Amino acid sequence: MSRASRALGVLLGGAVGAAGAHAGPPAPAMPAPAAVAPAARPTLADSVRPEFRDAVTAVVRQPTITTRAAGEPVVCTVAVYEWLFDHPDRVALAWQRLKVPAITITDLGGGRFAWTDENGSEVVWQTVGTFPDGRVWYATGKVKAGRLAPAIPVQGVIVVSHPRKAEKDGVAVFAPSAQAYLHSDSRAANLALRALGPQAPKLAEDAAGQLLDFFGGMANHVQQNPKDADALLGPPRK
Repeated sequence: MSRASRALGVLLGGAVGAAGAHAGPPAPAMPAPAAVAPAARPTLADSVRPEFRDAVTAVVRQPTITTRAAGEPVVCTVAVYEWLFDHPDRVALAWQRLKVPAITITDLGGGRFAWTDENGSEVVWQTVGTFPDGRVWYATGKVKAGRLAPAIPVQGVIVVSHPRKAEKDGVAVFAPSAQAYLHSDSRAANLALRALGPQAPKLAEDAAGQLLDFFGGMANHVQQNPKDADALLGPPRK
């Protein structure tokens, strides 16, 4: 995991623990695809399932830190790109198989995933809403700067959007972006933010960008190397 994403991970959950690998190969060119008109985007409240609406709204209204990042263009089949977001554990494993340092993500079942570290941090997240070309993640957990450091409770909302700029024969050019809202009532978290000062927004933006690269880099790699897809994205070997 890069220094920037680890710094934010220690502070407020590492952009739901999914940032951890850098981007793969650049996006390949597509042959003269036709433009696709963007779909009208619903409100966040309309997109989130009722049982999570209050929790998501509370984080968004009173974030400890918030940021937005835009990722590099992604060229991939629509089906594969959407599958990657539904299986972050497989994406992390694929990066590891490529010998790229990446965190380990555990599939807890029922659409829930977890990230842990050696200090006792643990963040669990799931998709709590979808909209055309995007989704909303809600995360809860705790992060620790060290084994003896106090646990900092965190909540996070990550809105990932990847509208299609163009599409042809099932392959699309995506323009991914992420809006992150991270909240903690912990005094330690507020002190850490003050200590970071002007660096805090940049660290948060870097982590959100790495989150997008985590998925987008793998999507580009699989699109350019389709024969490797099954081996890279397959389940853990027993």
